[in-house]
Amino acid sequence: MEFTQGVRFDSLSLSEEMLRALEKRGYVVSTPVQAGCIPPMLDWRDVTAKAPTGTGKTFAFGIPIIEHIRTDCTDVQAVILAPTRELAMQITAEMREIALYKEGIRMVCLYGGQPIGRQIDALKKKPQIVVATPGRLSDHMKRRTVRVDRVETVVLDEADRMLDMGFIHDVTRLLDQMKKRKNLGLFSATISREVMDIAWVYQRDAEEITVQASEENKPDIRQYSIEVPQSGKIEAVEKVLAYGDYDRVMIFCNTKGNAERVAYLLQLHGVDAQCIHGDIPQAKREKVMARFREGKLRVFVATDVAARGIDVDDVDAVINFDVPEENEYYVHRIGRTGRARRRGVAYTLLTDYPSMLRLRDVARFTRNTVTPLYVGEDGALTEEPPKK
Repeated sequence: MEFTQGVRFDSLSLSEEMLRALEKRGYVVSTPVQAGCIPPMLDWRDVTAKAPTGTGKTFAFGIPIIEHIRTDCTDVQAVILAPTRELAMQITAEMREIALYKEGIRMVCLYGGQPIGRQIDALKKKPQIVVATPGRLSDHMKRRTVRVDRVETVVLDEADRMLDMGFIHDVTRLLDQMKKRKNLGLFSATISREVMDIAWVYQRDAEEITVQASEENKPDIRQYSIEVPQSGKIEAVEKVLAYGDYDRVMIFCNTKGNAERVAYLLQLHGVDAQCIHGDIPQAKREKVMARFREGKLRVFVATDVAARGIDVDDVDAVINFDVPEENEYYVHRIGRTGRARRRGVAYTLLTDYPSMLRLRDVARFTRNTVTPLYVGEDGALTEEPPKK
């Protein structure tokens, strides 16, 4: 079933406590993915939802989960799996917001990089909802610090990315141990072969919800390319920062080395920049991300995997320092801007003919228009090509 518009939350048979929590956030009308997923999940049906990034998927599965929780029961009743610790933390924060007026709901977030002892202490408080990365949940199950045999709802968020990252065996082992599962939700920006395999084996008569990137919900993002020599990329980044006078910018690199180098060179030039990637300790990553979310850090440099799950609604601009290696990466990257119906902007730096071809393929795949920018005679960026 394809959805192009949402409905009012008060028409979805939600509890008074849930409606109060949504009203507190200022939400009256659901997004299309929420309108499509909430009713079948409330009815304990399996759901496969394909929707663009930034369309409100967490509430689409979070609301039915919160509504189903029996607060007088101390069993784990719902498990939400996410590919990265950052996304797991973000989901947990949003779930806490919509559970604000539901007394007696306890949840825990389990991920690698945090002392396992602290998580074991949290599990002793008998949470009904567990949000976790697959690897860390598997670790706890091996230690017998968590039981999932009475779980009723399972959600795989960003299922395509999770399976692409090699978690398929962890995920299937976990699903095999949740024998009393009533429904399974698969939420994904793309439906890959692996996602289809999981759906085929573990779902029954699933409701399929597709939300196209229509003009109604497609982010308003202006997209530009800038041709520069390899040695001029940092200078081009500085021109972009000056061009738009942006307060909050994300820069994406394909490698950890590039992310570190870009952040270091920008710092040398007086730009407030920090980077994260998989080798940086979790505590430092969280500190950097918190600064960025709070608007205390101007430029945030990241690799694709490290940036998964960072959900900031008002990123002014995205810069692709490297052309992404996968088409989907481009969609996820530029989707950081243009959220909450704001207008966003994305820039991609091109240094050679192969990178130009790569961006052309990306634009064709994503059905986006990328406009070239040029360095004018005054050194500023302009859409006017230089005079020959």
